[in-house]
Amino acid sequence: FGGWFDIFSQGTLRGYVGMSQKGGTEQARKMSNIVIGPWGHGASRSFGDIDFGPEANVNALDLQVRWYDYWLKGIDNGLASEPPVKLFVMGRNEWVYEREYPLARTDYRSFYFTSEGRANSGKGNGGLSWSKPASSSSPDRFTYDPADPVPTLGGNNCCGTPTPAGPKDQRPIEGRQDILIYTSDALQEELEVTGPVKVVLYASSDAVDTDFVAKLVDVHPDGTSYNMAEGIVRARYRDGLSAPSLMKPGEVYKFEIDMVGTSIAFQKGHRVRVHVTSSHFPQFDRNPNTGAEFGANAELKVAQQTVYHDAERPSHIVLPVIPSRGARQTQQ
Repeated sequence: FGGWFDIFSQGTLRGYVGMSQKGGTEQARKMSNIVIGPWGHGASRSFGDIDFGPEANVNALDLQVRWYDYWLKGIDNGLASEPPVKLFVMGRNEWVYEREYPLARTDYRSFYFTSEGRANSGKGNGGLSWSKPASSSSPDRFTYDPADPVPTLGGNNCCGTPTPAGPKDQRPIEGRQDILIYTSDALQEELEVTGPVKVVLYASSDAVDTDFVAKLVDVHPDGTSYNMAEGIVRARYRDGLSAPSLMKPGEVYKFEIDMVGTSIAFQKGHRVRVHVTSSHFPQFDRNPNTGAEFGANAELKVAQQTVYHDAERPSHIVLPVIPSRGARQTQQ
């Protein structure tokens, strides 16, 4: 039981995937259930800046009592015959019922970054294309100054922290030159994205260590833009926490930014947007860019970052696209 904007969403989703696929018994694999709503750490109708409608709010206690009635009291309340995966699709603002997660029918599609070398801010020329770059393309560059980090505006959080959590209108930060913004054309039809999301980023830095942050954003026709998923990678841990390795300045590396997962139906007329930057503070600790042991000193280094999106280094976001569901469903 969790929320798409819960700080623990990664553990919730991975826990279900692990149990349903690798549980120690057939019963554990078949009877594990998961419920994910448009919330933070607890059910609600509204979260962040969005009212997801009356169906969004559920009574967690009722769900828990029903679960224990079945397993501890042996009450046949229909739980065993229901699909084990219950997800709230934002945008459509409805619950859907599935047999597995990630969904078996998922079409993982790459949305490639494009620009004329100036994707900085919402006034830049960054775009998204379903077609892989066919030729050379000017990279995008930005400066990351850890003394002036991009402030946290929405995202996955929990439990009374003072940062604004959930889906928040991103326009207050989209004028910054240290955020690369890639935006699609207006959609001609609904695009549902449900499942794990990641950004594959080809980038270099003049620093030996730095961070790269990505956000998936839903841009409404009126220009409001709401974060739907996010992730961060610390360069020295690009090969895993157990294998830290500093970068060589100027060398291009391939980074994979795990954005955990979401379920958002981008509506007709909306645009898909991706932010790429190097900070998200104070939600995530700033990287001082020095390569030194963290917390050992107060030294900061300004880093010059370069993001590539050409034929050989096609930076992109991988979206778990779901075929059209048609009319609103009640159970599958």
